[in-house]
Amino acid sequence: MNRLWMLSGALHVFVALSLVPGVAEAAGAASGFALGLLLLASALLVPMALRRPGGRRSARTRRRDDRLAWVSLGLMGLFSSLFVLTLVRGLVGLAGSLMAAVGGPALPAAWPGASAVTVVALAVLVTLAGLWNARRPARVRTVDVPLRDLPPALQGFRIAQISDLHVGPTIKRAYLKRIVDRVNALDADMVAVTGDLVDGSVADLAEHVAPLAELRSRHGSFFVTGNHEYYSGAEPWIAELRRLGVRVLMNEHVVLQHQRAPIVLAGVADYSAHLFEPTHRSDPYMAIAGAPQAAVKVLLAHQPRSANAAADAGFHLQLSGHTHGGQFLPWNFFVRFQQPFTAGLHALKQMMVYTSRGTGYWGPPKRFGAPSEITHLRLVAA
Repeated sequence: MNRLWMLSGALHVFVALSLVPGVAEAAGAASGFALGLLLLASALLVPMALRRPGGRRSARTRRRDDRLAWVSLGLMGLFSSLFVLTLVRGLVGLAGSLMAAVGGPALPAAWPGASAVTVVALAVLVTLAGLWNARRPARVRTVDVPLRDLPPALQGFRIAQISDLHVGPTIKRAYLKRIVDRVNALDADMVAVTGDLVDGSVADLAEHVAPLAELRSRHGSFFVTGNHEYYSGAEPWIAELRRLGVRVLMNEHVVLQHQRAPIVLAGVADYSAHLFEPTHRSDPYMAIAGAPQAAVKVLLAHQPRSANAAADAGFHLQLSGHTHGGQFLPWNFFVRFQQPFTAGLHALKQMMVYTSRGTGYWGPPKRFGAPSEITHLRLVAA
């Protein structure tokens, strides 16, 4: 935690030294002072956004912690945009200085102040727009998934996928209830919940996850663990989901009979699960062992990184989440360095992979350029 405070302090000092003088010059000393106070508060509170409360907490303590989380996570989202835009401003200023040094046009004299005010204004606007996008109910995104040799009986088989809800300090029961109602309105053949459902313990969040028991579909609801389940206590959450009537697939499969045609639905533990619980090591081969060879095979895997092994194991479709589509600019450009797919439908070898942008959000209540989604997938013949 001390390292987080030090890193936060260093980054905030960088932004303060870059912006406060310019804002004070262009908008007055009071505005510069106010920005400095805001950055000081952010430097102190942002590290607290990453703190995971431990032990049992009273209802009063949980409410206090949730209010603090709203403030610290909101500041984290704002500071993220301030930091990125400050870097962009610095690069533009450097380019202007280099051009002037070789005889080109110089930046106007008002550049330092005007650009600093612009950075702050843009960061605030992006954060407010991101808050609105994050808190509104996720929209339904319909995707046709073409599969070769799809049996006629499975033409139009419909899967409702929700992922990365992150029920926790800022996402509660009412938010999840709206999602469940929208999923139920789809009247899907099955529901897939592809991990990172929670950010907290069963003791703190069971009442807020309870609406999952109301999910309705022809063949039921199925869940696989994400990395955040392991931060929050995977085994208690697996037991709680089973109590709610959600089938948890741990490196295993079920065979669904749909209009007399079999479809294999398998699920693996999170790609990194073995780092927390060695017996949960993700294994697509184990998940498909003993499945009917001729059946269509669908894998639920939280991280897109499972795709190579899934394709080699013989799956036809993998449904994943984890990436949030980057959640807000510019981080969507960096996800590809850690995951093979950022969002949407892709082909890998003989398999299709769909990566959800997520139905909730993690950390800052902010989505910008990566809208949340409830995915309505329909299997169609290629």
